[in-house]
Amino acid sequence: MPAVNSPVPAFKTRRTSPRLPRTAPVLAAGAALVLALTGCTKLDTDSPSTVRKAAADAKAADRGKFGTVDCRVAKCVALTFDAGPSENTPRLLKILKDGKVPATFFTLGKNHIEKYPELVRQMDAEGHEVASHTWSHKILTEIEPEEARRELERPNKAIEKLIGKKPTLMRPPQGRTDADVNKLSKELGLSEVLWTVTAKDYTTNDSKLIEKRVIDQTKRDGIILLHDIYKGTVPAVPGVIAELKKRGYVFVTVSQLLAPGKAEPGKVYR
Repeated sequence: MPAVNSPVPAFKTRRTSPRLPRTAPVLAAGAALVLALTGCTKLDTDSPSTVRKAAADAKAADRGKFGTVDCRVAKCVALTFDAGPSENTPRLLKILKDGKVPATFFTLGKNHIEKYPELVRQMDAEGHEVASHTWSHKILTEIEPEEARRELERPNKAIEKLIGKKPTLMRPPQGRTDADVNKLSKELGLSEVLWTVTAKDYTTNDSKLIEKRVIDQTKRDGIILLHDIYKGTVPAVPGVIAELKKRGYVFVTVSQLLAPGKAEPGKVYR
């Protein structure tokens, strides 16, 4: 198994970039994916299949719980949504409910969790996984450690207050992480989750294009990144669900994708 906590050479200098407007970090996520997950840095991650295989040697108490499907056998995929909830989320939740599709929501604190607390409760009540996308989408590798800690602690507390449990999964803004973020996440009981499929829905409102990008990229054990804050995204979801089901995929939450393995705090998964 790769050593996820090994030092990451890039992004070690903090406060080196100018602060961006609220929406700019999300719009830049595609470029950041290239930086975070390709040749510009060496980032060790664990895949769902690696985690599932490792569970064979784990004690029963350390194993994750299966959902309605065993992803060691089924062709599973995880549908994830970042930066919500928003005014688009009620429509999305209805689509997921009608399609009997569980999702993982990496929720944002400022202007989202605090504005739509009832939607966070609804996500949990309807069987979705509620996770963290930080409080205000600051790039964790570019801010001081104490500020990064606050960015992670605030949504943890807000989510726990709403649904009675703290999130165990976190997606770092723009996918940017390093050894310091890994260490902090471990202290706070958070595992970091990146993605393998992106529709770059922050660049277009063309729902058909978003749908095509997701379908073209999706493979078994895929983690699909979408945003329920953009107008073109939610209308693309029914087509994504229908076509992937037609191709034999089964939708699960991120935690279910890893079962009987279990995400370990401080490690990075994609």
